[in-house]
Amino acid sequence: MTVIKQQDFIDSIYDALQYISYYHPIDFVRSLRKAYEREQNPAAKNAIAQILVNSKMCAIGHRPLCQDTGIVTCFVRLGMNVTFDGDMTIEEMVNEGTRRAYCCAENPLRKSVLVDPIGARVNTKDNTPAITHISTIPGDKVEILIASKGGGSENKSKLVMLNPSDSIEDWVLEQLPHMGAGWCPPGILGVGVGGTMEKAAVLAKESLMDPIDIEELIAKGAETSEEKLRLELYDRINKLGIGAQGLGGMTTVLDVKVKTYPTHAVAKPVAIIPNCAASRHIHFELDGTGPVNLVPPSLDEWPDIELGNADGARRVNLDGITKEEIATWKTGETLLISGTILTGRDAAHKRICDLIAQGKPLPEGVDFKGKFIYYVGPVPAVGDEVIGPAGPTTSTRMDKFVETMLSETGLIGMIGKSERGQQATDSIKKHGAVYLMAVGGAAYLVSKAIKKARVVAFPELGMEAIHEFEVKDMPVTVAVDSQGNNIHLTGPAEWKEKIKQIDFKYIE
Repeated sequence: MTVIKQQDFIDSIYDALQYISYYHPIDFVRSLRKAYEREQNPAAKNAIAQILVNSKMCAIGHRPLCQDTGIVTCFVRLGMNVTFDGDMTIEEMVNEGTRRAYCCAENPLRKSVLVDPIGARVNTKDNTPAITHISTIPGDKVEILIASKGGGSENKSKLVMLNPSDSIEDWVLEQLPHMGAGWCPPGILGVGVGGTMEKAAVLAKESLMDPIDIEELIAKGAETSEEKLRLELYDRINKLGIGAQGLGGMTTVLDVKVKTYPTHAVAKPVAIIPNCAASRHIHFELDGTGPVNLVPPSLDEWPDIELGNADGARRVNLDGITKEEIATWKTGETLLISGTILTGRDAAHKRICDLIAQGKPLPEGVDFKGKFIYYVGPVPAVGDEVIGPAGPTTSTRMDKFVETMLSETGLIGMIGKSERGQQATDSIKKHGAVYLMAVGGAAYLVSKAIKKARVVAFPELGMEAIHEFEVKDMPVTVAVDSQGNNIHLTGPAEWKEKIKQIDFKYIE
């Protein structure tokens, strides 16, 4: 019988979560590097470059890859001949390791988990509880697969109960364009098929823990129905031309993973869950000899990419900017923005719009007139940092607030990630405003452009408080210009046709 010390288990969870907060899996780095080398759309290539540069910076600096450090999912496969020396349950040990990892003073991780999800939605302040799945396996070891999954990609998950004769491929291909870019492609798509409704979702989530091996599968050829589905989806999804950050391009998915389980004769449950560009997960074993020993990867695995100052980028000072100048910006154009911006996410937007509806003034120090708002919930700063990793959050969640913000506050521009819906795009055009896109998955890199930061309102909201940032040469792309032209519509459509014309073969 193997005896595993309770503290060794907790320490291993802590070490693993800290490790994956700043180290990408090396198979992901290698795959993303290949995607960068083959990308032909300059906007998508630049986005991938920023993700890779950010990844190397995080590996060196031991700071989070993304400001959304996720909700923890842990699969514990318990050997039948294993026991623990403590009195805590497995769930309690996972939660204690999670608590320590997210409250680490040297590398604090953003706490995003809320209790009372229907009502008050109060932050637990330590990112617990984790989502823990426990199963038993033969043997005298414990296998642990753990991930910290960001909300932007998790929100794009889909679940359906297909008829037995329905096509899985057709349903998945129908969903991808509607998922937008909030999951920060290029990433990995997990597909779960079979069992029951909830089993399919667990299968999809578990599949995302597997290593990237699509090239090996292409080389050997498909031998099972799961492998055939993987190859077909990999080929057909990439030919949609969605591309990095939804800008249009050669690579939308780096791999497609499929897990199946026996199901009822009349059922075909299917779940899809994307992994974002942060892709934080790790697999290790405990055998009773001590906590896990995680070896840092070699920095030689990362490519040397010089971003420079973005060739052809327009430098813009947002302080005193006019709508006449904004009107000269064109969709797809790269800007390096400087000046003062305010931040605000879901909770802050709701409070602001509620105050406006009640005829009450905004908090002192919050003046959006002639300003830009950045959709961000940053990681706390450490050491001499101005702010921690501060990448953009998914903008579509703020769409319902756009008309009020533009018509009632004097706001003239927004900065976030992914696409805007038609409602928001129409408001942007109506008011001659603009929407700029920063790269999701480049949070630490973006934070280096922030030279000053202070909280100006709603400090009780934690990471959702309104901050004032002073930025210098922050790289952004014009995603929706003042005429309502939307790159997330035109880019993928253009590259879907270009991929056909160049006859690029994802599968030989």
